[in-house]
Amino acid sequence: MATAGKQISKKRKFVSDGVFYAELNELLMRELAEEGYSGVEVRVTPQRTEVIIRATRTKNVLGEKQRRIRELTAVVQKRFGFEEGAVELFAERVANRGLCAIAQAESLRYKLLGGLAVRRACYGVLRFIMESGARGCEIIVSGKLRAQRAKAMKFKDGYMIKTGFHTTYYVDEATHHVLLRQGVLGLKVQIMLPHDPTGRTGPKTAQPDVVRVIEPKEEEVPAQPVGYGVNA
Repeated sequence: MATAGKQISKKRKFVSDGVFYAELNELLMRELAEEGYSGVEVRVTPQRTEVIIRATRTKNVLGEKQRRIRELTAVVQKRFGFEEGAVELFAERVANRGLCAIAQAESLRYKLLGGLAVRRACYGVLRFIMESGARGCEIIVSGKLRAQRAKAMKFKDGYMIKTGFHTTYYVDEATHHVLLRQGVLGLKVQIMLPHDPTGRTGPKTAQPDVVRVIEPKEEEVPAQPVGYGVNA
């Protein structure tokens, strides 16, 4: 950020980094909503700051002849006070959008804005997530759904953990807001990722309470019993 060259305390550095990430995430979420924006990662190197934008449609993020990514780079550079060439934006394609909570929350948002019924839209997203290989999913929609009285609807499927340390990397969570004519709806999508030893579709670390039973090896049974003192 602009404060990278200044001497500031660690507390202020963490706060400024958090504010930078939050504001950048909000900007990209609004700008790249239709391109399937799925999150951002900031890497700070001694030479420059790299911003990796994850999206389902990277071609639209880059734009024709990479025009759009250059425009976004210029906006970020001016807003946060970076020097020329000190910040660079990259686009990275999401491998499995069905296991990305932000992408699915955005998909649900567009379905609701299109006038689809809440129950039908949620069950459609829920089925797509489970077919993509998720272990479990939960969708919560709250607000004025039909009548004037606000309420919350919860849609669940599969297995979902709620507490413990493993929720930090096994559960992908996203919250979105939909501005409808009758008011604002809140969307919350939680996806329980599957265990993947390679780390591509899910976390490498296995859950400590999941017991894996190893099948016994098949023993070779001799054709006829062999004993001591018996001629072969």
